[in-house]
Amino acid sequence: MNDVLYKGYDRAELEYHFNPSVATPIPDGYFEERAAASAAVRSRVKAHYDVAYGARPREKLDIFPAAQSNAPVNLFVHGGYWRLGSKDDYSFMAETFLAAGATLVVLGYDLCPDVTLGDIVRQTRAGIAWAYRNLAAHGVDPSRFYLSGMSAGGHLVAMALAHDWAKEEGLAADFIKGSVIVSGVLDVEPVPHVSVNDLIRLTPEQARLNSPMRQPPLCKSPLVVMVGADEPDGWRQMGSDYAALCRERAIACDYVEVPGAFHFSLIPQFGDPDSLVARTVLGQMGL
Repeated sequence: MNDVLYKGYDRAELEYHFNPSVATPIPDGYFEERAAASAAVRSRVKAHYDVAYGARPREKLDIFPAAQSNAPVNLFVHGGYWRLGSKDDYSFMAETFLAAGATLVVLGYDLCPDVTLGDIVRQTRAGIAWAYRNLAAHGVDPSRFYLSGMSAGGHLVAMALAHDWAKEEGLAADFIKGSVIVSGVLDVEPVPHVSVNDLIRLTPEQARLNSPMRQPPLCKSPLVVMVGADEPDGWRQMGSDYAALCRERAIACDYVEVPGAFHFSLIPQFGDPDSLVARTVLGQMGL
């Protein structure tokens, strides 16, 4: 008999519900297409690339400034289950944001197992603080500052919302004006029981310390939690539970299931101006 490890799921069930590449295999050429599209954007879009926010090689971000002044800013945090990916793979999003009149910032960070998940959480918070403090030097107005994140990046956005920015960073508590989390890892506690943990190397204690379900937002700005309607029940329930937790804390939080979408079909939607994801992110910014 298989042992129940989390919310009634045994190990094999957890692998299905909390490892997206098992539930919906990655389409052929998926990573190559996104990398090629991003390289094409970088070849034709003038931006501030590889701006350092820290000393480590991956502590860099790309800034795609809007043509007009006083534009809202969206800082995007990429996914990859904290062990894959690069900010360079997400330049494909930039033209959708620029065409709508928004500045886009894409944040990079170190990956497991070279660092711990706690290290990545700290890096992300440092990058967000750096961006807010320094965007004006790059011709950007940071007074309309928003966050978005996909998958592991959604987790990192949630952990940024749980940070005490006034106490720890000396920043205004309300400098983040809104956030959109897309298919985020919003409960980390099942991760030690899933095969991705071979590289993440989380202990149960580390998972608890870095789980948004145990670290709810302190920031009271509006939040949208999105998941694909075709994602597994466990993954969708995780998003729904986190949205409910936020609402219990008087945070305006919408939970949205994207029709016909699974984990890997949601990422391209950030670059499609007609998609529900892009319209939600831009709409939150007033665009």
